[in-house]
Amino acid sequence: MPTPDRYETLDIPGDAGIRAFGSTLKELFVNAATGTYSLMTDVRPMAERETALVSVEGHSIEGLLVAWLNELVFRFDAYGFAGKSISIVSLSPGDRDAAEAEAFSLSATVAGETFDPRRHEGRLLIKAATYHNLKVENRDGVWTAEIIFDI
Repeated sequence: MPTPDRYETLDIPGDAGIRAFGSTLKELFVNAATGTYSLMTDVRPMAERETALVSVEGHSIEGLLVAWLNELVFRFDAYGFAGKSISIVSLSPGDRDAAEAEAFSLSATVAGETFDPRRHEGRLLIKAATYHNLKVENRDGVWTAEIIFDI
């Protein structure tokens, strides 16, 4: 289950949420994705049979995070694809420039396989990451994000 230094689940009545952590924005986005997948299924027994290149854009760091997680949720819902390992290829802007940027983009490689209910554990059916109480902040060199999902 969740590792507190990467992400943790939030107890929210009627919804689901995670709090993700990272020493960099890239690490934060990877850990937020890992936390999101953990709400939907257990990816530990999954193989890395397929690879997907995922690219998203946003008008804020929060918007980029929502777009990123919603793209992963879409791929899970539409194609059954669940990522076991995630590697951020590019994230713009970087950690220092995030507060002043006007455009944000992320490109990542996600390796995993198609969810099979006979072999994989089904957990929550996530509809979308939301902007409700969304937070992305850097405190003392640690990036933290809180995301609530509509289920």
